[in-house]
Amino acid sequence: MQETALRPWGISRMRPYPATCRQPYATVTIDPDTQTGVFRDRAGHVVEMGKHGTSKGTETQPQSTNLDSRNDTDHDQDSEQD
Repeated sequence: MQETALRPWGISRMRPYPATCRQPYATVTIDPDTQTGVFRDRAGHVVEMGKHGTSKGTETQPQSTNLDSRNDTDHDQDSEQD
């Protein structure tokens, strides 16, 4: 009995990679004082990458409010962004 090679099904789903673009930076290091990333171009100059906001989320813990003393699944969530 002779086996025939089957084409893997995933190959039919493959497409060419999208066009790439050159990034405005070449390296990223961490500033030890601010603990933020410092982006530099190929000449070693700092590249400004824009400002990013921060967010903080809070969530209350479930309270035991039902008759069988199991934790209730009700809880609140809140978030702040700047």
